[in-house]
Amino acid sequence: MDAYSKFLAQKSIVYRGNGIEIDPASIHPFLKPFQSDLTLWALRKGRAAIFADTGLGKTYMECEWAKHVSQHTGLPVLILAPLGVARQTVRLAHNIDLDVRYIRDQSEVTSGVNITNYEMLDHFDPAAFAGVVLDESSILKNLAGKTRQKLTAMFADTPYRLCGTATPAPNDDAEIGQHAEFLGIMSHVEMQATFFVHREPKDAVTGQKKKGARQQWNLRRHAEEKFYRWMASWGMFVRKPSDLGHSDEGYNLPPLNIQPVYVRSDYTPDDQLFFSGLKGIGDRSKVRQATVSVRVPAVAELVNASDEQWIVWCGLNAEANDVASQIPGAVNVQGSDSIDKKTDTIEAFQDGSVRVLVTKPSIAGFGLNFQNAHNMAFVGLSDSWEDYYQCIRREYRFGQQHPVNVYIVLADIEDQIYANIMRKEEQARTMAAKLIDHVQKYEVAELHSDSDINGWTYQTGVATGANWRYMLGDSVERLAELQDASIDLSVFSPPFQSLYTYSPTERDLGNSRNVDQFNEHFGYIIDHLFRVTRPGRICAVHVADVPAMMVRDGYIGLKDFSGDVIKLFQERGWIFDARIPIDKNQQAQSIRTHSKALTMSQMQRDRSWLRPALPDYILKFRKPGDNQQPVVGGMTGDEWIDLANPTWPNEKDRCAEWGAWATWYGIQESDTLQGWMAARGNDDERHICPLQLGTIERCIRLWTNPGELVLDPFGGIASTGDQAIRLGRCFVGVELKPEYWQVGVRNLKAAESDMTTVDLFSWAAQEAEMIEL
Repeated sequence: MDAYSKFLAQKSIVYRGNGIEIDPASIHPFLKPFQSDLTLWALRKGRAAIFADTGLGKTYMECEWAKHVSQHTGLPVLILAPLGVARQTVRLAHNIDLDVRYIRDQSEVTSGVNITNYEMLDHFDPAAFAGVVLDESSILKNLAGKTRQKLTAMFADTPYRLCGTATPAPNDDAEIGQHAEFLGIMSHVEMQATFFVHREPKDAVTGQKKKGARQQWNLRRHAEEKFYRWMASWGMFVRKPSDLGHSDEGYNLPPLNIQPVYVRSDYTPDDQLFFSGLKGIGDRSKVRQATVSVRVPAVAELVNASDEQWIVWCGLNAEANDVASQIPGAVNVQGSDSIDKKTDTIEAFQDGSVRVLVTKPSIAGFGLNFQNAHNMAFVGLSDSWEDYYQCIRREYRFGQQHPVNVYIVLADIEDQIYANIMRKEEQARTMAAKLIDHVQKYEVAELHSDSDINGWTYQTGVATGANWRYMLGDSVERLAELQDASIDLSVFSPPFQSLYTYSPTERDLGNSRNVDQFNEHFGYIIDHLFRVTRPGRICAVHVADVPAMMVRDGYIGLKDFSGDVIKLFQERGWIFDARIPIDKNQQAQSIRTHSKALTMSQMQRDRSWLRPALPDYILKFRKPGDNQQPVVGGMTGDEWIDLANPTWPNEKDRCAEWGAWATWYGIQESDTLQGWMAARGNDDERHICPLQLGTIERCIRLWTNPGELVLDPFGGIASTGDQAIRLGRCFVGVELKPEYWQVGVRNLKAAESDMTTVDLFSWAAQEAEMIEL
């Protein structure tokens, strides 16, 4: 049990970290209590992300973290920051008595904390640094794919890594996945496969797949709490100090005044008699370019009517050039400027010597603190909510002392763009609140080093009848209660490697991140099955091969699950005795699974993809040794001939009850114990797939005598127990999920009630008569 407990702890999808424990008193007193807690936590983790809203002091936390990593290792730490933020960080670091050196290449690196711009990445040797900080790390998703991959690859061996950015868009699994991948917690692909399920976008009316629609990744229902717990184990999401149980005093935002300004436009597309609306990115781009001349004067009028500082956000060079020329004293920072010129101009604006800064979101929209100003204007909008949000947050942040005024100047025909941004704004606000609510309890637990908090309560229990015992709990732990060599037959269907299908707990065999983890967990159960089974007796395992999917596995095909199970049992001493296919209906399977390998349309397109329907299998394993109690009676000679025949006897027997040994026919997929829907939880991704009663019946009749003991370690709603009782056998089972166990208990009681008039000895007499016949 100690080994199993350790295995469950390892199986938990929580990043436990391997960082630095320091004396809390060594944190610089300038840091607020919540900042000190976050810094200590990030040091303890070693690799972490601080997703803190603008104005919450990420710069101080990053610098303090980097200082302690450098002191602990005796090696330098590198901070990577967007343009202009590096020098800002150098200035702010003086508040915590830290000298951060701004450098441009490896030759300038000194001991302690160094900082440079992302643009200088290629000039450094990552092996020289003990730690790296990505400031404004949301840039990860804005970087070109190759650059982002290079950044992740360069620092893959760096022992200490920290990301700092504002709270990411809650529905953006890409940003969260890219952070986890950079930190070495989990790859983006693995994160999707572990916590998300791929769903094809479908039309609400027709139900058909939308052509050209972007694929959707939705959080698995039972994975929701696990996902948030996992995120909180390496990333802290903070909108305000009270999210972590601290006071919000001093962290109150001023009013934010957003005012759309529409200017009249006579724009008409060249190929239309009149404007009929924006129909895509192409239309938006054409309209924006064509209406520069009417939007720019409106912005210039707003700015020129004021003597205060302004930021003017542009998306086109034409907008920036024109508006700068119409505003006296405005300075345009553009992409073609040198790094020094960009940085000098930005600092001049922060110092107040430049009244009006004209630039693009891609240049100054991330990380910079422009609290010195409280007015801004957008010369048009793109559909990027993040650009819009980040630009506003340069001025509207904790510490701002004035109401922030935001003017969005648009042509009258661009109202759809503004409406789209406002829709995204409301959606992001709602989802961000939901995200914080979900992770809050886990974050507080993390800050107090409580890694055992879980969103699922493990329960145990037992119910008994005259000839049955049904245990609630973990199969590994409950099977340990059974006596050695006490079981005559085990019949069960294990989970088929489906994450979070039925429950969120690590105790669920199906909740395994990969095949190796599944096999290790299943091994504990197989070992117990071997111990409790009588020598020479049987374990019958119901399996099916598992389809491999492109979105999860990188290819389309099959995984030899049945072969893996055979190997697992053989490695633990079992003798593999038979693989019995169970017939499946091709059309029904095609409709249920939507597999392209079974469809008529695929047959017409390319038959190379086609394959038969996948059968289920009963894998028969025998424990070595002599069977001390021969299994006899209960079956006629004709039945055995059909069971043992390796071919289909003849066409007239097509609907026969038993079918052939090579394949068991006549078992209907609907031949299951009724009432399983009552056991299904609201969060279950699938129904519980109860094993067909006909399959169970054949196993019990073939391999046991009346009165013998049948085991099911994955009992579900007790289908195996129902058949065991009705066939005059005894039953013991285990089920992990309370909802299934409760329904199973009711089913066992019902079966027992139905059989109260049947005496086990009469069963034996009847079957003895059949032998004589």
